[in-house]
This record gives sequence, C-alpha cells and structure tokens, in this order.
Amino acid sequence: MADERSYEEYVGEKTPAEIEEAAKGNMTLLRHLDELRSRLIYSIIAIAIGSGICYFFIEDIMHYLTIPAGKLYYMQPAEAFFTYMKVSFFAGFLLAMPVILYHVWRFFLPALTGKERFLIGLVVPISAGLFFIGLAFAFFFVLPAGIKFFLGFGNADLQPLLSIGKYLDFVIAFVLPFGFIFELPLIIVILAKMGFVTSAFLRKKRKIVIFLTFVIGAVISPTPDVFSQSMIAVPMILLYEISVFIVRFVLRK
Repeated sequence: MADERSYEEYVGEKTPAEIEEAAKGNMTLLRHLDELRSRLIYSIIAIAIGSGICYFFIEDIMHYLTIPAGKLYYMQPAEAFFTYMKVSFFAGFLLAMPVILYHVWRFFLPALTGKERFLIGLVVPISAGLFFIGLAFAFFFVLPAGIKFFLGFGNADLQPLLSIGKYLDFVIAFVLPFGFIFELPLIIVILAKMGFVTSAFLRKKRKIVIFLTFVIGAVISPTPDVFSQSMIAVPMILLYEISVFIVRFVLRK
C-alpha cells in the first residue's frame, strides 16, 4: 500500500535540516530523562542516608513520639522492629526533604525565567517551612489533646492497651495532614497575587469554606469522631482567616 513505507524511505523525504532538528530533539529528551534519573537517584540516596541516621537515633525518636501516650506494647514478635523501620524511613524522608526539594528545583531550573527562578526560590523554602511548622504544631499541641481525649474513656473496668504499631500509624495519620493544611496561606496568597482571588471574594465564601473544612476534616481524620474532625477543621479556619488578613491588609487586594 502507498502508506506502507520503510523508515529509510520516510527519512529520504526529509531535508537534512529537518533530520538534524529531529535528532537534536531526541538528544534533548534523552538528556532530560538522564538528568531526571540522576536526580531521582540522589534523592533516594538522601532518603537512605537520612533513614540510616534516624535509625541510629531511633530510641530517642521513639521516646519523644510516645510521650503523649506513655507506655506502649507490641502484640506480635516483629511489630516493634517493623515499626522502628517505618519511623526511621518516615523521619529520614523528612530529614532528606531539603535535598529532594533542591533536586526538584534544579531539574526545572533551565526552563524557568529569571523572575520565575526568584519566585520558585522564594516559594519552595517558605512551603517547606510551613510544612514543618504544621507538623510541629500538630505534634506538640493537637496530638497530646487528642490522645488525652481518647484515653479519657478508660475506667477501672476498661483500661487502654496501646499497640506500638497502631499508635504510630495513628500519629502519622493525625500529624501529617497538618503539614499540608499549613500550606493554605501560601496557596491563597499566590492565588491573590496572580489575581484569581480578592479579600472580598474570600470573605464572601467564608461560610462555604467553614463547611468544607469540616468535610475535609471528616475525610482525612484517622478516626470518625467529631473531636478529631474539629481538631483538623479549626486550624484550617484560623489559617484561612490569617490568609484573608494578609490579602486584605498586606497585598491590599
């Protein structure tokens, strides 16, 4: 058939300039893939090193993680070991996050303009800082209150017996969302700076936002009770109000 042509015949119809341009495109793609692979390897190595460091200090890390709950138990022979490994990996990932963000930034750097590089260089550290502030806020203020609330249901006939594995799963599921929740002011400020939202618009949508915060709290809360949902929703509402204040009085929009 007429459409069934060999590769040599197809190339023969191209001009030398077109062939050279296609070859350059393929080489550029291969260079990008090679750079992506290298930066992924560096990020994985950083996580591995961070996990190793955290495993070396795992006893101290576990001591601080278990302070809100007190004495814990493990119900299966390997439960404590695998919990230690999970905590080491999670903490190692957090420790390696600056390295990971650096390689992500370096990968996209060639495609950015000077102004975009400045903005990304400003936004990324702020975003990472807000994420860690959210984790710290949840661990030091919200988590102890949550643990105290749940353990308060115990009595003389009903004593809590917390498993180390289940407890750490609860802590991670409870604390981690706050890292993303604390990104809310940054996201709103960026949207306001780009002209997508104004302070008047944000004030107008306040009731809807309050409703959505409780819906989000119900979805991401590790337990279905109203207390956990409120512990997630209330900080989101406060962060939203802070964002409205910044947009109105700092950005004046």
